[in-house]
Amino acid sequence: MEQTTPQGPEPTDIKTPIGKFIKQCIEIAALLKELETQAHLIHLNYEGANFLGIHSFLKEQYEAHLDQFDKMGEYVRSMDYLMPMCSKGLRSAASKFDHVDSYKGGTQLYVYSQNLEELAMKCKKLEPVAMKIGAIDIGNYLAELTGDAFKAAWMVKASLR
Repeated sequence: MEQTTPQGPEPTDIKTPIGKFIKQCIEIAALLKELETQAHLIHLNYEGANFLGIHSFLKEQYEAHLDQFDKMGEYVRSMDYLMPMCSKGLRSAASKFDHVDSYKGGTQLYVYSQNLEELAMKCKKLEPVAMKIGAIDIGNYLAELTGDAFKAAWMVKASLR
């Protein structure tokens, strides 16, 4: 049987304003997937006096990140662009992401909060671009992601005090 491919634009087509925008959307999706994994692993490895609260909070977070990733990926597809085909391609789309390098609970949470803030800033900067090109659904979602990420970072940092 002959294999067919979608006729839409290539995901690496960044020559147009929409292509550049989509590349940034894919980067945000990649960051969300990295955050999902990071939150899940911290959820499993965290030890501390506030274990039960952190454990519960991080479960909510990694589940939310999975939903956020899926929604962002669906927005990319709705624009007729393709997502990366595998985890290697997706990971390479995430420009700045700090990895946890310690089992110390405070260090793990600090790194996670910094990554949340990085995501929030990227979403905040991309939202007006979405509105300018008429992708108001994506713009509204980017605004929602901005608020969710900043709030989660604040909650994580508050637990470190």
